[in-house]
Amino acid sequence: MNLDSLREERRKWLTWKNIQPRQDAIHALPEFEEVRVVLGDRIRVEIANLSDKDAKRIAQTAKVIQPWRKGPFEINELFIDSEWQSQIKYNLLAKHFDLTDKIVGDIGCNNGYYLFRMLAQKPKRLVGFDPSAIFYSQFQFINHFAKTPIIYELLGVEHVEFYEHRFDTLFCLGVLYHRPDPVGTLKSLFKGLNRGGELILDTFMIDGEEEVALTPRDRYSKIPNIYFIPTVNALKNWCYRAGFKSVEVLEIMKTESHEQRKTQWVDAQSLEDFLDPDDPEKTVEGYPAPKRVYIKAMRE
Repeated sequence: MNLDSLREERRKWLTWKNIQPRQDAIHALPEFEEVRVVLGDRIRVEIANLSDKDAKRIAQTAKVIQPWRKGPFEINELFIDSEWQSQIKYNLLAKHFDLTDKIVGDIGCNNGYYLFRMLAQKPKRLVGFDPSAIFYSQFQFINHFAKTPIIYELLGVEHVEFYEHRFDTLFCLGVLYHRPDPVGTLKSLFKGLNRGGELILDTFMIDGEEEVALTPRDRYSKIPNIYFIPTVNALKNWCYRAGFKSVEVLEIMKTESHEQRKTQWVDAQSLEDFLDPDDPEKTVEGYPAPKRVYIKAMRE
């Protein structure tokens, strides 16, 4: 697979009529000499001597490039309150990995929130994969100020095994249920790892000891591209079939409204609209309400 040709083709996405205004707004931002980045629960950018005019331009640009799904972010007094409070997931997982001096990839990285957080552990290299021009634009916006060495690729999980190098740690958070071939996806991730490498993954799950998966007929939680929602044992079997030698369950957590909810930065429905108003233990389609399993799978 020629990734350079694919990269060149996907760079053209940035000229699409719904993306070009976002790109123009980002490229029109001024440069700032004194910038401090704080990598906490909120990715905070502190710009010294920021004028009211420039602060207004930054806020307008942030609005142009919404919806902000992952975050939160702060730029001086501007607070970008994302739909997902992503610090909850990151802090849940952080005690289970050490990225020091490792080559790390985040598959489905969205706007790069987790990648920014990972910088604090001083990895050797950070690469994000996500074929979304909107999310890439949001990453560009934040990185315009932060000036980090993060590499962002407009590529998907299917390209990981063909990438120019392998990874010590791969994150694949909230991606697997969007793939019609979960075992094939896990094989691609497996092939993208160095020997002894680790995969940190989360996906929707259903309760039960059986080695089975829910297959929604149309939508799950109003999401159209959801294919398989496994039990934990079924997920483990998928990982073993993909070649992983061990699978450790790190956490199991139900999605709650304090983690995912509407904000002024997302012009769409959110969790409260996806659940049965008479029974929050079910989705509007009658399936079990969203619950996630977090695992670590190891390659020999």
